[in-house]
Amino acid sequence: MTPPITKRRLVILTEGRFDVFGAKTAVSVIRYCREEVVAILDRFSAGKGADSIVGIGKGIPIVAGIEETLRLKPTALLIGIAPPGGMLPAEWRVHITNAIKNKLSIISGLHCHLSEDVEFSRLAQEFGVDIVDVRKSPENIPLGTDRAKKTNTVRILTVGSDCNIGKMVTSIEIAKAAGKRGINARFVATGQTGIMIEGSGIAVDHVISDFISGAAEKLVVERADAKLLSIEGQGTIVHPAYSGVTLGLLHGSAPQGLILCHQPTRKTLRHFDDFPILPLSDLIDLYEKLASPVQPCKVLGISLNCVDMPEDKAREEIRKVERETRLPVTDPIKFGVENLMNAIQPLLS
Repeated sequence: MTPPITKRRLVILTEGRFDVFGAKTAVSVIRYCREEVVAILDRFSAGKGADSIVGIGKGIPIVAGIEETLRLKPTALLIGIAPPGGMLPAEWRVHITNAIKNKLSIISGLHCHLSEDVEFSRLAQEFGVDIVDVRKSPENIPLGTDRAKKTNTVRILTVGSDCNIGKMVTSIEIAKAAGKRGINARFVATGQTGIMIEGSGIAVDHVISDFISGAAEKLVVERADAKLLSIEGQGTIVHPAYSGVTLGLLHGSAPQGLILCHQPTRKTLRHFDDFPILPLSDLIDLYEKLASPVQPCKVLGISLNCVDMPEDKAREEIRKVERETRLPVTDPIKFGVENLMNAIQPLLS
């Protein structure tokens, strides 16, 4: 498990990909760790403010080179994207090299471990900085043994109609809302961005497949003193590339409740245009049936990602989905998650 990362002053590298979905990691770190972010490194958007592009991060400058950030006294360069396959764009190497030479540590959530790169490792040792690969898995992950179900904590897992659709944000917002109600709640990070925000977790998409459910169990058992665990989901059960990690999390965490996340304007699976997104009713039925053999549970509510819709259209979509599913529906960023918490609350009694 990655140890907490503290006292950070972050420059986030997004080079040519700074938008809500292309730089999901960057946007989420800005949203939840705003006070730690001093600049965005992206020569294609240099001179603008972060909020002018992604709608958040007012006051964060976008610069073309690491040298422009030094007056802000940064401590680390954070890789701000999570591309398919998790590989480092070749043209980014120069930025990382410059950051290390200016004594910035590197924080990466890529599948390729930068700490194992010969050039970067040598430079990091020479300049006395750390390279933190948050996707590195701990060595002591057990096989799944149904231990999560035996804990006393309430486990809520976010699931999705697609990948990169708001599961992490929904999970964080549920944990925050529960805390405001005086509930001892924790967000459980299962992906690289969540780990960067929370400071701990396991990136389950980097775990050997036989041990994914064991990794989910481990996360639950180690946090079982909390009254509520809001567990970040991954992928979607119908995605041809990511369904395995979705199922491992579903069975390993043994949730008593699910929150289904969906983006209304997205019609096909991300990176797979030949695969239409299933109707929500079909997905609800599928997730509940797949969960049932290990831990019977219900979808308790719907979280919509209406980032590309004005508020009036988002409210209209919410009312439509409420009629279709007869479940509480919200957009966590636009309208909060109080109605989802109301649906979760009976499980806490």
